[in-house]
Amino acid sequence: MLVDDRPDAPRPSSPGRSRIEKEFLPDGFAGGMPARRSSDFGNDVRVRRRGPVRKGLLPAWTKTRWGRVLFASLVLAALAAVVMAALAVRSFFEHDPRFRIDSAASVQTVGNSVLTRDQLLSVFGADIGRNIFYIPMARRRTELERIPWVEHATVMRLLPDQLRVTVRERVPIAFVRVGDQIKLVDTEGVILDMSPAMMASRKFSFPVVSGINPTDPLSMRAARMQLYQKFIHALDSSGEHLSANLSEVDLSDPEDVRATVPSNSSDLLLHFGDTNFLARYRIYQSHLSGWRQQYPNLAAVDLRYENEVVLKMADQGSGLGAQGSEKQGTGPSAQGPGSAKPATAAKAAPAKKAAAKKRVHSTRRHTRKRR
Repeated sequence: MLVDDRPDAPRPSSPGRSRIEKEFLPDGFAGGMPARRSSDFGNDVRVRRRGPVRKGLLPAWTKTRWGRVLFASLVLAALAAVVMAALAVRSFFEHDPRFRIDSAASVQTVGNSVLTRDQLLSVFGADIGRNIFYIPMARRRTELERIPWVEHATVMRLLPDQLRVTVRERVPIAFVRVGDQIKLVDTEGVILDMSPAMMASRKFSFPVVSGINPTDPLSMRAARMQLYQKFIHALDSSGEHLSANLSEVDLSDPEDVRATVPSNSSDLLLHFGDTNFLARYRIYQSHLSGWRQQYPNLAAVDLRYENEVVLKMADQGSGLGAQGSEKQGTGPSAQGPGSAKPATAAKAAPAKKAAAKKRVHSTRRHTRKRR
């Protein structure tokens, strides 16, 4: 068969070519569809590539009906085996005698110095002979912290058959007067009992605090003990340990800390207010000898006011209460502790006492400024 190779020779038509020309060539195009190379279709034809074939996680035999049944049976058997193993392990730990608290010797106690071992073991009396995993640890810790001397407690299991109890005891910072008894109190206002013999053996050196009552809420007692610590720290901030001179501290009035100090075989009451404790103690320290010479019956010193103090005299007959008072300046203009008039109210007759006291207040009527 002869084929014409000339470029302008007519080419045989085919059904596919005729369809393309009818659908895509514009009307009136008579020259026919020119030949195009394969590179000419680069921007027109998009070739869809097939991605890699992913195989399933399950083996091929699970795709059949009986394969799926067999696979499900194997999974259920494995789960049952795991559950049975867990139950066996639990039964072992719960019933094996090696995990039983046989005696009090299996309970270790750490951190107790005031509390005895028996006092701590009393919390675990019901746990002797019990499996170690059945002991309610949180409840035992709470019961331990209900003991007044215990500030914090922890309870740990030591396998196979031991318990370790660690406590942090409270630290007393003052004596407290409760009725006719002397007890101890810590920073949070918790009142602590201790036998007199143990107090003597520990050689505590604290002032006696009043105004801390067991019937008061713990929050109120804690606030007053914070004021007490502020007072003591202020006095001892100079390094002289001035708090050792105090015999009693009254915290009944939070706005007026009152302290009792021994002076010339008697007690002297000092009013400090609620601020500037060290500065006010210095005023008392520097003027005490002159006050004692001028006022032998001095009973109390009120240091709460600026540039002056109020001296109160004791009743000579009973030593209780104050019969008279005298103001003295403490500022730069004061000439010294002996510059004020003597406290004649303490020596005068009852009628003269009232007149003298009235005269003192009328001649020095000015505003007292608190520090």
